[in-house]
Amino acid sequence: MQTVFMGDLHLSADRPDISQAFIRYLNSDLTDVEAIYIIGDLFEVWTSDDIAEPFTDEIATHLKRVATNIPIYFIHGNRDFMIGKSFARKAGLIILPEVVELDLYGIKTVVLHGDSLCTLDKAYQRFRSFRNSSFVKWIYRNLPKSTRQNIAADIRKKSQKSNQQKSYTIMDVEQSAVDSLLQKTNCQRMIHGHTHRPAIHQLADNKQRIVVGDWYEQGSILIVDQYTANLEQLPLLT
Repeated sequence: MQTVFMGDLHLSADRPDISQAFIRYLNSDLTDVEAIYIIGDLFEVWTSDDIAEPFTDEIATHLKRVATNIPIYFIHGNRDFMIGKSFARKAGLIILPEVVELDLYGIKTVVLHGDSLCTLDKAYQRFRSFRNSSFVKWIYRNLPKSTRQNIAADIRKKSQKSNQQKSYTIMDVEQSAVDSLLQKTNCQRMIHGHTHRPAIHQLADNKQRIVVGDWYEQGSILIVDQYTANLEQLPLLT
């Protein structure tokens, strides 16, 4: 049996190739899969559960079908932190806290989206703290739909512009943050996304940090079983 992790799909209406690759995976033979974890940024942007698009309904339908047999766990990312209980019910997702500890085939593993580990990006961490406020989320949910869509589009545009000006180091996870979380949770392995830099890093004391890949140029999944952990690519067909 195996457990699958994925993140940073950034599904959107203007990238149907990514959506179709994801749907092909959900329709593939998942007999040996006992759980799926989507660890953030399933969608490129999510303004609120009450703003649905045809493609999001299609994604929810396919997720729900799989979820009748295989649990699908979801951790919020920085792009879809507003996904709520309504969409989760529609898609059959089980929403988890932003940091989760698992006993994964005998290895203590901590799983998260990963943006909280990018501690050198002070501006982003300030925005992240503001964004995660329950009061801010309540205000946002009660704004008119058009206003929420405009805010989301503006944040996305500013984020893309800002990231072009930031160094590789600032946008990556900070090693001391990784070490601190592994120590706090007493875990041997960490699995995260967010940085779009898929790799399996061997750390000191026989610890491990695995980064899932994004889906911009290809699909990317991490398959973990009792013996191995492997990153695999899935083709995007046009």
